[in-house]
Amino acid sequence: MRERLTDALYGLGWSGVKRLPEPAAVRLGQRIADTAWKRRGRGVLRLEANLARVVPDASPERLAELSRAGMRSYLRYWMESFRLPVWSEQRIRDGLEVKDIHLVEDALASGRGVVAALPHLANWDLAGAWIATRLGQPFTTVAERLKPETLYDRFVAYRESLGMEVLPHAGGSAFGTLARRLRSGGLVCLVADRDLSSSGVEVDFFGETARMPAGPALLAQQTGALLLPVTLWFDGPAMMRGRIHAPVDVPDGGTRAERTAVMTQAVADAFASGIAEHPEDWHMLQRLWTADLAPRGAGTPETESP
Repeated sequence: MRERLTDALYGLGWSGVKRLPEPAAVRLGQRIADTAWKRRGRGVLRLEANLARVVPDASPERLAELSRAGMRSYLRYWMESFRLPVWSEQRIRDGLEVKDIHLVEDALASGRGVVAALPHLANWDLAGAWIATRLGQPFTTVAERLKPETLYDRFVAYRESLGMEVLPHAGGSAFGTLARRLRSGGLVCLVADRDLSSSGVEVDFFGETARMPAGPALLAQQTGALLLPVTLWFDGPAMMRGRIHAPVDVPDGGTRAERTAVMTQAVADAFASGIAEHPEDWHMLQRLWTADLAPRGAGTPETESP
């Protein structure tokens, strides 16, 4: 019953919100965000606990301000995402500016594949639609296989409508397909600040241990693709900005595991710099640091946002 209700609510969002005038959608998102924030549910409390690590010197009042702004940012992501399928190409192009995008374009023009690794900052779906529009060709990404299956199908159809090739995260075949796309000079974009496999690489993240996916580093090593961390942030009511960080090179020596650890730490450091600059736009409403993770089989896991 709960899964059917979740699917119905997302369906209502995509069918209803995109029909609203943009100012009305903005106001609706803010009202929902403020209501959720005032109720102090599990997601809000987890967001606040995560932000306390990002901004360790923040007072309780400052953390409350950040978490409220964070919920508004999170609901902005959803309101925009529900409306993205009806945005014009011009609206998408005008909605984002990215510093050093030439790093992506130059690599692709040379025939070299690119792995873009992003954290859950601002609106990564808008960034995907923007890059697909700019390049005039699709790129490849992965998505968690959600329940019910109809909800997963909704997200796949939605992201494919924005110019993405979407592969299921589970099943083991995604890595091989991603590698083939990269070897042929394609672009792969991965949201990579939270490990979904429980077998990720340990990194130092804001002074504590967290696990992040090894996939971006492994793909770069195996295919020769350029690994580029990317961070995003909202800038005003109708604008988002992004930054392409310096390429993460494959170390000359060490085992594959050692090279992967070094590269994943470099990605984590780039993410941390972007999150520290714009903490209110980091939509991490789940456990991330290993100190917060329940032992396997204990309690009810927090689900990942799509």
